[in-house]
Amino acid sequence: MSPNPSVDLPPIPRVLWEAVIPAGTHWSGLLRRGIALRVVDLDGGANLSALFYRQEDPLERYNMADTLKAQHTAHLTRGFVLYSDMGRVMASITADTLGWHDPLGGIGDSALFTRKYGVARYQEERNAMIRNGRDSLLIEIAKYGLGARDLVANVNFFSKLAVAEDGDLEFVSNHSRVGDAFDLRFEMNTLAAFSTAPHPMDPAARYQPKAVKLIAYRAYATDAGVPADDPCRSHCAENERGFTNTERLFA
Repeated sequence: MSPNPSVDLPPIPRVLWEAVIPAGTHWSGLLRRGIALRVVDLDGGANLSALFYRQEDPLERYNMADTLKAQHTAHLTRGFVLYSDMGRVMASITADTLGWHDPLGGIGDSALFTRKYGVARYQEERNAMIRNGRDSLLIEIAKYGLGARDLVANVNFFSKLAVAEDGDLEFVSNHSRVGDAFDLRFEMNTLAAFSTAPHPMDPAARYQPKAVKLIAYRAYATDAGVPADDPCRSHCAENERGFTNTERLFA
């Protein structure tokens, strides 16, 4: 799949590995410092709910509030970074064809999905069963000794929420098209957990999750680090401090 032609993505220097997260399933893994993922919407209309934890100490994890207030934003796109709750930069969005990813909408649980979509259990439906985002992420983080108390506010990549005239948040349908993609570069060794379950505010009456593709590549040598003129680092003074805090961790 090629990304939308309206926004060019840089070429990938050398692919390390590739994986597809099928529609309505989940994935987790260790992304080391200097590795980047190109994440591609294979079918259009994808939602990728994501959690991030520092690999060496999972008590340090992605912090939505610090990420948004430090960068004076309510959405994420190219040039923005994801902060941990220790003021360090965990990952950076270095390329993006969409221009908007949702950090506010949260994840759906079993009760919500049952009300919206009904019940489809594995015993009868096998791989067509209905999986919700919360349970999917809990399954993945349990592999690393984490549980419900470790669930924090997540990022919903590929999804967009707009503010209505009355102030309510509204889900924007058809935001992501086939081939839309973004690059996420990891600045520390990070445990990432992903779910392709639908966004909890998606108004679609039918359960129609979409698959995404992960393409891993090396963005920079660990000992080289991120240069001073990097667009994510130089985005604002807070990001410069965040990168400095991260580099001290690896000094």
